[in-house]
Amino acid sequence: MINNKPKIKIGIVAVSRDCFPEPLSVNRRKALVEAYTKKYGADDIYECPICIVESEIHMVQALEDIKKNGCNALCVYLGNFGPEISETLLAKHFDGPKMFCAAAEESGNSLMDGRGDAYCGMLNASYNLQLRNIKAYIPEYPVGDAEDCADMIHDFLPVAKAVYALNHLKIISFGPRPLNFLACNAPIKQLYNLGVEIEENSELDLFEAFNKHAGDARIPEVVADMEKELGKGNKKPEILAKLAQYELTLLDWVEAHKGYREFVAIAGKCWPAFQTQFGFVPCYVNSRLTGKGIPVSCEVDIYGCLSEFIGTVVSDDIVTLLDINNSVPKDMYNSEIKGKTNYALTDTFMGFHCGNTCSKKLAFCEMKYQKIMARSLPIEVTNGTLEGDIAPGPITFYRLQSTSDNILRAYIAQGEVLPVATRSFGSIGVFAIPEMGRFYRHWLIEKGFPHHGAVAFGHFGKALYEVFKYIGVDVSEIGYNQPKGVRYPTENPWG
Repeated sequence: MINNKPKIKIGIVAVSRDCFPEPLSVNRRKALVEAYTKKYGADDIYECPICIVESEIHMVQALEDIKKNGCNALCVYLGNFGPEISETLLAKHFDGPKMFCAAAEESGNSLMDGRGDAYCGMLNASYNLQLRNIKAYIPEYPVGDAEDCADMIHDFLPVAKAVYALNHLKIISFGPRPLNFLACNAPIKQLYNLGVEIEENSELDLFEAFNKHAGDARIPEVVADMEKELGKGNKKPEILAKLAQYELTLLDWVEAHKGYREFVAIAGKCWPAFQTQFGFVPCYVNSRLTGKGIPVSCEVDIYGCLSEFIGTVVSDDIVTLLDINNSVPKDMYNSEIKGKTNYALTDTFMGFHCGNTCSKKLAFCEMKYQKIMARSLPIEVTNGTLEGDIAPGPITFYRLQSTSDNILRAYIAQGEVLPVATRSFGSIGVFAIPEMGRFYRHWLIEKGFPHHGAVAFGHFGKALYEVFKYIGVDVSEIGYNQPKGVRYPTENPWG
């Protein structure tokens, strides 16, 4: 995999109000670090030993120490009530994602000099964070013993990774969206608000770069790697050299254009003129780059690309981008799903794209031509798509989108890919999400989401929700599949 995700080190800084015993914070911090190291290892954290923050001078000392020791995320730990000004100034002046958590009392036998009142201190800390307009992650229940707080910090890790990564990301796009693709709108203002850079290029620039890679000496090596990956599924060997040339074009473009940014994602063009001019479709190359850690969206879907990147970082795994595509036929549901699961027909649908899903996430795969495009074009210019059923297992379907009027909006829905043969074409799977029918009507349709959704392979709703909150999505604009009996605002009470 290409190194296209951040490594996070969380600096743990304990704070103490000067009228409370300092040893409470010192000893509780040591216990927290010991608990984290025992359960999760020491690679992700750094214990700031230089001082317990009681004053603004201590705050500056702690800030310098965690920076010097390579921390790019911060945990402010209230070992007791805490100094509300100094602790929030620490968060204000730390340039990176931050969280707050607090120590619970240990024993009913130590509620005199051993009582820290951090439960109370968290209220003042949260008030001061809001007073200073400081974003910080606060766990669902932010008070606990050493083991509890260790788990909170570990839950913060994927959130911190995503927030940091977005502030160091460049999205590279090629060409305008295809005709009749207004749904995948991409107002760039919110990208800048999120800290993301965007480089928009002409597809003619891409075509020029591709032609300059003709005869590249590295092509045979990439072809050999493709042949190894495809195995018996290598049904279009004649197209591999062109695909390898295109893959090298994109990788070289990324290297030459990412500039001062650490991380890159690509929103690529794939039709309508791509096939006839390049002589193939780019689906397989998109799948390979996504598998290497550089997400590539289809159809110049910039917010789809952004969503894929967030999922790649949060899940620490390969993701994909699929159309929320077609219903499951009733006869197929009755014969293969009904009675074997608790899902209703309306909980199911098929997620599909032409062939952009990495082979590692497919139950089987073959290189083929793009069936939809071949209905109006010669088959030979539509070769290059990776077909196969998506492997069964848990998934999270999600998307972050800027609306046409520049409002950030998102959705998250956890479910699974069912072990049901699709009997269809493309990269495709039979998906099941509880109460999907209502979610589809009263959030996806009602809120104007496009048909593209990102898919992470596992359940990551908890972390994604916190990421979306942290980066500024209003909680009223984060949708999820409401459980049965919980009505959407637009849902007809009488059905």
